[in-house]
Amino acid sequence: MGKRSLSPGVSWRPSRRVVIAAGALAALLLLAGVAAWWTGSSTSTDAAPPGTTASPTADTTRSGPPPTGDPAAPGAGPPPVSDPLVFSRAAATMLWSFDARTTSHAEQLARMKSWMTSESAYADWDSVRAQIPDPVLWSRLKDNGQHSTATTSAAHFPSAFKQAIADDPGAITEAYIYAVTVRGKTQLAWAGGGSGAEDRQITLAVQCRPGADCRLVAVAPRVAP
Repeated sequence: MGKRSLSPGVSWRPSRRVVIAAGALAALLLLAGVAAWWTGSSTSTDAAPPGTTASPTADTTRSGPPPTGDPAAPGAGPPPVSDPLVFSRAAATMLWSFDARTTSHAEQLARMKSWMTSESAYADWDSVRAQIPDPVLWSRLKDNGQHSTATTSAAHFPSAFKQAIADDPGAITEAYIYAVTVRGKTQLAWAGGGSGAEDRQITLAVQCRPGADCRLVAVAPRVAP
């Protein structure tokens, strides 16, 4: 969730370090031909995948409001979509939205986990869980009445990911995991009428197997352009 104000003059920023369980995700990305993206920097172009409504080698950007309902609504689960760009925008909205006034730390974690892939060999729950503060800091958010709403403006495949897929189109079929960078904005508010806005960007790994709805795999260790 990036930088969050706990109260005026107090802030929280989660660690960007991702722990890859048993190296499974790193191995997967290598097999999928996207290690160059995951470990290095890249420049941007846009697109989507085989078996979905877009392809990583096309130049289509998902901008405007995502047609998937309101992923920020309390208890909202993952949308029934197979397009990684659309799903990633919904997932980013979910990760950037919270209401500590009405939601407990455990409830927020449970909501986030419901978006995760059930394939444990690939899921990096630690990287997703790191997007919210620990229970002690969450209690401070609640004391200050903090809540956040989020909107997204665009999503795209990082160019290095698209190049890797172009170099080896069949590699993605190992696990159908896609890298997607999402841009958007959060609107924060807290007790006493305080408020603030922040531009946001996040890169997600999402799994979209043919014939199945997308699920979240991980938050990338760095933001890719």
